[in-house]
Amino acid sequence: MENLHEKAEFLKSRYTAILTELDEHAPRLWGKMNVRQMIEHMADYVRIASGRTHMEVITPAEQVPRMQAFLETEKPFRENTPNQLMADEPPAERYATKAAAIAELQAEIDHFFSVFAAQPDKTINNPFFGVLGFSHQVQLLHKHSTHHLRQFAAPTV
Repeated sequence: MENLHEKAEFLKSRYTAILTELDEHAPRLWGKMNVRQMIEHMADYVRIASGRTHMEVITPAEQVPRMQAFLETEKPFRENTPNQLMADEPPAERYATKAAAIAELQAEIDHFFSVFAAQPDKTINNPFFGVLGFSHQVQLLHKHSTHHLRQFAAPTV
């Protein structure tokens, strides 16, 4: 995985700044979520990455190595990548404003990095990619965040 430090810095300090600049009504290029729903979705997945939300691995064990091999590449998620944990229709927004949703996301990102700062060798289940340590979690969060930035034609750097 190339540029782990840069990806971590992107998540810590640039990701929510880009989301702050993103028009809340930006048209999506694919999918059904609006901007605020996407931000709240990302907060949910950062909670999984930090272990705050515990998940069982749902990918069959024999497929996990292939999933982790993909994770280690720089290949992006495809548009409309299916997520069997999500309903056909996105949930209603939890927050009344985009700023409040971004504040939750940044708090979850900060918590994620504090968890791994305290326990660098910690591993946490991801429902799709199996048991992941810090570097794989950062790689996944970066891949996931840039996927959704591309969804709304936002900058990814």
